[in-house]
Amino acid sequence: MEIDKAVRESDDRRLKTKYNNAIYVIQRALALYSIEEVAFSFNGGKDSTVLLHLLRAGYYLYKSGKDHSTGDPDDYEITFPIRIIYFESPSAFPEINSFTYDTATFFKLQMNIVRLDFKSGLEALLTAKPIRAIFLGVRIGDPTAVGQEQFSPSSPGWPPFMRVNPILDWSYRDIWAFLLTCKVQYCSLYDQGYTSIGSIHDTVPNALLSIGNSNNGEEKFKPAYLLPDGRLERAGRIKKFSSPPLSAISNGLKSEDPHRKCMLTATVIAVGDEILFGTVEDRLGSTLCRKLHSIGWAVSQFAVTQNDVDSVAEEVERQKSRNDMVFIYGGVGPLHSDVTVAGVAKAFGVRMAPDEEFEEYLRHLIGEKCTGDRNEMAQLPEGITELLHHEQLRVPLIKCQNVIILTATNVSEMDKEWDCLIEFMRSDSLLVAVEPFVSQRLATTLSDVEAAHPLSEICLEFPDLYIGGYRESRKGPLVLTFEGKEQERINSAVGALGKKFQPGLFSEIN
Repeated sequence: MEIDKAVRESDDRRLKTKYNNAIYVIQRALALYSIEEVAFSFNGGKDSTVLLHLLRAGYYLYKSGKDHSTGDPDDYEITFPIRIIYFESPSAFPEINSFTYDTATFFKLQMNIVRLDFKSGLEALLTAKPIRAIFLGVRIGDPTAVGQEQFSPSSPGWPPFMRVNPILDWSYRDIWAFLLTCKVQYCSLYDQGYTSIGSIHDTVPNALLSIGNSNNGEEKFKPAYLLPDGRLERAGRIKKFSSPPLSAISNGLKSEDPHRKCMLTATVIAVGDEILFGTVEDRLGSTLCRKLHSIGWAVSQFAVTQNDVDSVAEEVERQKSRNDMVFIYGGVGPLHSDVTVAGVAKAFGVRMAPDEEFEEYLRHLIGEKCTGDRNEMAQLPEGITELLHHEQLRVPLIKCQNVIILTATNVSEMDKEWDCLIEFMRSDSLLVAVEPFVSQRLATTLSDVEAAHPLSEICLEFPDLYIGGYRESRKGPLVLTFEGKEQERINSAVGALGKKFQPGLFSEIN
């Protein structure tokens, strides 16, 4: 069989291991279910194409009754009988449709074409056919992979069937190693710079593969298998941002003022018993707050939590739904007290799972000590993790939906990570820079009691501004701060405050 032969003759030991494991899963499924009870959901993408040929090889080896790891099986013809399900969509690329139909014709596949949504189509198909298990080309890191194993029952609310995932632990590199080693046909879009294909509405060529413009002015791209970092596979998926107006809280009062509707908020979380014990003075939190403030973000809360998975999870879960972004630092590493990543996983209700590409990255960084089960550092929240790699960073930042895990341990490292985040912001809209804050400070000799009531009235009149007061010493002047997005609003607030007192009681501080 050409697929089995190509892999066995390859020098790629990693590919051989992945192949053998996938074949085992396929053959186990074929032993548990009859051919009439299994199906394969094929969508024309690279992962699905790999699985098609794995299924061909797995069925051939299962049917021939020979061990694929020794000797060459007789290459006699075996018809591929597994039912194929293709969910045809009007938003699919024409190239995907053409490739799917051409593949079905070439390999004489039994293809059921479904023109309903995935759930409705499955319900109809499983009602009509005795299907009990469906092979899926799902990989860890896919949005649908959260919580799945190689054999996973369908989710509650879905028609009952067994999801069989032979390539769940395959990486982007593994997919292309298989396709190129076995020299099988794949959709032509992958030779045009597409690295992860969704619909025509949310997919563009990966900009990381751009090689400039051709003579007719069209941008040209290298093929997908030349993407140097598989963690950036989904960089060609168009991100859609929807930021509903936020209810801002200022001066203890809730406000729906129109001036606040464009406000973006963040929470900063520090993890460390040493901070709570007073052993270490944390300077990273104030540094990060200033940097967020500089791009127009409001920090709604700064919290310090214990080195405890549950404590981290509770704080992250509380803040991630209240803010546009959560930044968390401390507790990242191989020590028993480094629980931040596990806490984030628990906050999202997902498990920690090995990330092979991260493990490969760590192996280059710290050597062979980070292999196999010994490397807990390579376990990341399953299905929600994006690694933010930059050439200036020794370790990539970890992004889990709207939570960013920073690895900085001092201000210098924080400065470097922030600079990289700003670059990500420019290239990938990771952080949206909004109109920066403007501020004004006034000093007065008024007592707190004298200033309290007039300030409360100003806060009610200008709910879009942050108005506060502090003293550097009890005997020093009272410093009033006015911060907002519009200088005109601040000028109005300062003017309104001045009218409530005699002239000369306030002086501006630079």
